[in-house]
Amino acid sequence: MGLFSIFRKNKKEEVLLPPFDFGYLEVDMHNHLLPGIDDGSPSMEHTIGMLLKFKEMGYKKLIFTPHVMQDCYPNTPEIITAKLEEVKAECIKLDIEIELSASAEYNIEDSLMDKIKGNQLVPFPDKYILFEYSFFSKPNQTEQFIFELIVNGFKPIIAHFERYPYYFNQPEIVANYREKGVLIQVNLLSIVGHYGPDVQRQAHWLIDNGYVDFVATDCHRIDHLEILQRTATHPYFHKLKDLNLLNQHFWK
Repeated sequence: MGLFSIFRKNKKEEVLLPPFDFGYLEVDMHNHLLPGIDDGSPSMEHTIGMLLKFKEMGYKKLIFTPHVMQDCYPNTPEIITAKLEEVKAECIKLDIEIELSASAEYNIEDSLMDKIKGNQLVPFPDKYILFEYSFFSKPNQTEQFIFELIVNGFKPIIAHFERYPYYFNQPEIVANYREKGVLIQVNLLSIVGHYGPDVQRQAHWLIDNGYVDFVATDCHRIDHLEILQRTATHPYFHKLKDLNLLNQHFWK
């Protein structure tokens, strides 16, 4: 038997899966498509281009979540609502049929406490709230913020949990959050390694252990959606169907 034949015999066969149907998720609940108010879409033209791509991928509803950061993006409920209405009006004008609403992605910072107590948040349906941390330093006073959210009737969701390096390889942190009622959202781009191998491993671990409540694109640019389309055969996309995801909760 020749050397080539030995390699052919011993080579592990790869199973090519069909492209994942992102329409299965129905709702994208974390993205930055509202034009001109954060580091996402810079213009209505870009917003409409991304909306059409979402429709092409099968999504039925988008919930816009612009950043709320006091020093960078001091967005208010009034700013967010006004931009949402602008996008809705443009969709009517262009005959684009897709359900749209808005919430926000809140940075954990001192000013957030005042927003919680002053009822100055833009929640999801059923008072879910998406929040994020810095990628560079472990947050302080998380217990207090989470407590204030919950006692004020909100249901906290931590954004892209897999991207915080100080939480890598710490299953006890995941358990602690879930015991407190904090839900976990993972970025679809993390699954295919867009943010690096460490983030990818964390995302896969969360999926394998059933610790994911929401998945989302966290789309800032149209190429984010194009990456997902190109990598749609990734096996971990198909594993999402084994999870009890809550994305569809926002559709009904």
